Amino acid sequence: MKARALFTLLLICVLRIAAQQSSQPTPVQQTVVVVGTPEPVTLGESPRSVVALDTEQHPLAFETAEDYLRTDPSTFIEQRGAGGAQADISIRGSSFEQTLVLLNGLRIDDAQSAHHNLDLTVPLGAMRDIEVLHGAGSTLYGSDALGGVVNFLTATPTATSLKLSAGAGSFGEDEQSFSGSAAGGRWTEMVAGTRNFSTGFIPDRDYRNQNASTETRWRSVLGTTDILIAGSDRAFGADEFYGPYNSWERTKGWFGSARQELGENTEAAVGYRRHTDNFILLRNDPSFYSNNHIDQSWQGVVRRRQEIGGGATLFYGLEANGDAINSNNLGRHARNRGAGYLDLDLRSQKRWSLSAGLRSEILSGGPQMVWSPDLAGSLLVSRSIKFRASAGHGFRLPTYTDLYYSDPTTIGNPNLKPESAWSGDGGVDWYANRRLALSLTAFYSGQHDAIDYVRADPGDQWHASNLAGLRFTGVEGAVSWQPTRNQAVNLGWTGISGAQAALHGLQSEYIFNYPVNNASFEWMEKVKDAYLVRTRVRIAQRYHQDAYPVWDLETAREKGWLHPYMRIANVSNTGYQEIAGVPMPGRSFSGGLEIELSRHAQ
Repeated sequence: MKARALFTLLLICVLRIAAQQSSQPTPVQQTVVVVGTPEPVTLGESPRSVVALDTEQHPLAFETAEDYLRTDPSTFIEQRGAGGAQADISIRGSSFEQTLVLLNGLRIDDAQSAHHNLDLTVPLGAMRDIEVLHGAGSTLYGSDALGGVVNFLTATPTATSLKLSAGAGSFGEDEQSFSGSAAGGRWTEMVAGTRNFSTGFIPDRDYRNQNASTETRWRSVLGTTDILIAGSDRAFGADEFYGPYNSWERTKGWFGSARQELGENTEAAVGYRRHTDNFILLRNDPSFYSNNHIDQSWQGVVRRRQEIGGGATLFYGLEANGDAINSNNLGRHARNRGAGYLDLDLRSQKRWSLSAGLRSEILSGGPQMVWSPDLAGSLLVSRSIKFRASAGHGFRLPTYTDLYYSDPTTIGNPNLKPESAWSGDGGVDWYANRRLALSLTAFYSGQHDAIDYVRADPGDQWHASNLAGLRFTGVEGAVSWQPTRNQAVNLGWTGISGAQAALHGLQSEYIFNYPVNNASFEWMEKVKDAYLVRTRVRIAQRYHQDAYPVWDLETAREKGWLHPYMRIANVSNTGYQEIAGVPMPGRSFSGGLEIELSRHAQ
């Protein structure tokens, strides 16, 4: 059954059952989001299409950040390495390079290659939310935010606690994690670490991932100070990842940030990221061909809000950032950028909102200037129905790999132009009652100078090129239903149509890997207020490919201090690929035990 038909059938069933229930309507959901707006607002007030994923709610049901992101059908994960070793993100059909990744609002995109954007240094155990913005976000965040933005938010401890876990599973999987937190009167501390290993479900698909972080917060007369330091180390077999080779790769990442409130209305932050990539083309003959890359990036921001009166607030800020690379393949390069932005927010007693923003970014090497406007608004026509619409401009500078890379199968292009896109969407959210919410959105993106790797026939090298005339249109729908206090049902479907005329008969390596249909069904129940049972079926159909289903099942004890858990991934044992030529694991089992000791602050 196709994804669209399955979603429609499940939606009809949910609506018929929900129509028999009565409950007092609630005007908005109370989840607070920070991505897509210059200050936190409730999800029901946001004029943008945003998905908020609570990583603290059922942490034992999810192994990696990719598992959370897969619950959003508008976000397609193109995974190569299992266990979180390597994966790309596509939002609404965008290329993997057109998604900006943030950590607490600071950029962590990789300047060498967007393949490493999800080399997260902070463990999941130290996070509280993952927020996904669908559509352009360059007005607030700058380069790379054409298709969307993913913002990982770390947790602020409310208790003194210690969590220890260990588990094992199929394909030689071995995982351990810890997190410890302390909460005082004016300060908090969070430390966390994870590691997971596997011998691989096929030869040369083994992996070893480790990361750890520490974050300290304290309050003074100025406001909150936040210091974060984190690091990661990932080594993995990369068989067929970038061509018909038994490759091997190891990446290391370091990230540090400092954030300081300066009173109630001003904030300053700085961030620094260093990333190394050691790539060996032939694992059994390392001397044949290898690449060693070291890239660094930094960012400094000052943001301020000022209430004007009459429900109007002005947000403005200045940013500076830069990146550099030292590589035996790509050479030595560096670039810097400076930007300023303004955003005017108008609100009327939570009935309507209008946000108009403009960003001016100056690029080194010219100089060149890029303007990124944005307009978004929402209207609550009743206590339960909200209309919203947005339009904006996004842009992306080529990565150093796009510009300078070369190997036996791929060659970069130093003459690439930055890519840009105008995108817009319109939708409606219906908060039918306290247990049922529905959302429907139509979207469009028109891209200029889109960057992809193309070739005329399979015997040619892939060449980085700018494409003209690339268009995407689509529809995304979601249903969130809580039939009882201890049950939750989530349905989602996104359908996308793209303009293939942009290729002019050439083959595409990345852009036309997008899913024309991506649907998901998730059911969770808390049994006796102690045992979580969760099952999820997702059906994806990539462009010019057959649809495939993947069924996952998890269970865990969440009450008390002892938490056994078990996960069954790909219960259906489906053979599928999210990247052409890179097979994904079949059915696998994993399980373990978590010990949690905590004492809440008085």
